[in-house]
Amino acid sequence: MKRIILLLSCTIGSICMYAQSYNELVEKAMDYTLKDSLIQAEELFRKALKIDPKNTRNALLFSNLGTVQKRLGKFDEAIESYTFALNIIPYSTAMLLNRATLYMEKNLYEKAYVDYCNVIDLLPDNIEARLMRAYIYMRRREYKEARIDYNVILGNDSKNKPARLGLAMLNQKEGKYVAALDEMNLLIEEYPEDVSLLKMRANIYLEQDKKEVALFDLETASRLAPSDADIFVMEGDIYLQMKEKGKARKLYEKAIELGVPRMELQEKLKECK
Repeated sequence: MKRIILLLSCTIGSICMYAQSYNELVEKAMDYTLKDSLIQAEELFRKALKIDPKNTRNALLFSNLGTVQKRLGKFDEAIESYTFALNIIPYSTAMLLNRATLYMEKNLYEKAYVDYCNVIDLLPDNIEARLMRAYIYMRRREYKEARIDYNVILGNDSKNKPARLGLAMLNQKEGKYVAALDEMNLLIEEYPEDVSLLKMRANIYLEQDKKEVALFDLETASRLAPSDADIFVMEGDIYLQMKEKGKARKLYEKAIELGVPRMELQEKLKECK
């Protein structure tokens, strides 16, 4: 009887130490994560998962491990960790979005598309999933489908800036320049110091061969962002098209001063002679 009691005591003690060890590793891993000691956190998450591979908390551990690996730039390993987490909790929209983001980083657009679709099936109004799926549709030139996603977002939030910008880009791609410019004008009125909007509107004007108006936007942009080399390259390209080679050359030289490699502009500089 004493032997049985002793055996039970040892077994219970081992189980307690086992559970304690798992919990301690998880707590330490979380503490390291908060302190940005990511290599140590990754190691401890892995150890905890090995100690108790059937623990019901492992879905969260795999997700945390994936986040740590993502921050370490280990995208393939992070995708694998999120996949293990989703094998346990397949309807976690947060994990689906995290994995989709990594797929996008690796240009695996079709895999990201599946994850975004699954999120939208679960949360039809999720803005991130709608925006990113619309972006993928735009890449595929499936403009009708992209428009639906943008309109769903704007139906819930008419001021959503990324969706409005996406819709303007969509109208531009479809050659609906009046609609594209109408939206861009409204956006620039609301965000007058957003240089990216001015550059985008300049591109729309250029597609319509309205060089002077495009230059006006780019000159405004260069005043707002004098260190943006891309603006000066764009201006140089326009002046080169207009055969004003002296002005074009000065703008290309300015872009080079701001960090554009001379080799990238070598051919354009030759045309300025």
